[in-house]
Amino acid sequence: ITGLTIRHVGKCFQHLNDTISQYFHKFVFIFSSLPFYNVYIHMPAMDEVQSGIREGPRFWPFFWNAIGALDGSHIHAALGANDQAAH
Repeated sequence: ITGLTIRHVGKCFQHLNDTISQYFHKFVFIFSSLPFYNVYIHMPAMDEVQSGIREGPRFWPFFWNAIGALDGSHIHAALGANDQAAH
């Protein structure tokens, strides 16, 4: 389940929000620790950047110094109520 709040996940699995939060933090710790990180996480080589981005003057200035990409990941981003009118 991605993009859901702890409350939604807790309701789906019938567990307290605190329990869901504890397990979420455990998984973040596991995925960012050795040996998992060294085995499964790697930084892309320059030739892994799509040619449309690497050769395009429209996009490359924004991506030339990017460390990596989150392929297939969805990161929910929302502006606060005060900033929504400005954007």
